[in-house]
Amino acid sequence: MKKEYRVKDNKDFQAIFKKGKSFANRQLVIYYMKKKDQEHFRIGLSVGKKIGNAVVRNRIKRYLRQAFHELENDIEASYDMIIIARQPTKAMDFFEIKKSLTHLLSKERLLKRR
Repeated sequence: MKKEYRVKDNKDFQAIFKKGKSFANRQLVIYYMKKKDQEHFRIGLSVGKKIGNAVVRNRIKRYLRQAFHELENDIEASYDMIIIARQPTKAMDFFEIKKSLTHLLSKERLLKRR
């Protein structure tokens, strides 16, 4: 994922948590905030230490990044998003994580209409 597609600064994370909206399913939580002057979406990923060791956490983040990469053209452009992984994600494969992420994005209407 390109650098301009990432939320990195702590102040950006805090702004999205405070001013944004949230939605969750069993596996993932999404916080999102609309930004009008932005030409593409940005994401931040959070996988806590309770989920597993570094290998497990990095695998989950890699799967989430790949899912966003595949859904890149379908996601509304003017949003900042934070994805937080929950405990069940450590037992999921890539396709299950992508399906869960697609479910979250479609429920909150963050996917473009076809």
